[in-house]
Amino acid sequence: MARDTKLRTRTQEGKVEVLVLINHPMETGMRKDKASGKPIAAHYIKELTLEHNGKLVAAANMGIGVSENPLIGFRLASAKNGDKLKVGWNDNQGETGTAEAVVDVS
Repeated sequence: MARDTKLRTRTQEGKVEVLVLINHPMETGMRKDKASGKPIAAHYIKELTLEHNGKLVAAANMGIGVSENPLIGFRLASAKNGDKLKVGWNDNQGETGTAEAVVDVS
């Protein structure tokens, strides 16, 4: 299933803030389905990466403690208008997602 990953930028305290919104269920594996009583399988993002102009600048190991549809932010001091950003993620069930954007803080 393709999951929507959105990436946008804005200026925050003199730096470029990168906001990543991922449409993902982030299931812990500890809940039960109310109708059947059966456990809901764990389904969570394991790793998130951020590239700035093709260079890896951040990597986050994630897990079951992150909420559904996470919004994650990074601040880049060296980013400027026109720079290219790319975010990628993978989860424990083999799903992946990416999004690309160009810094536009005008």
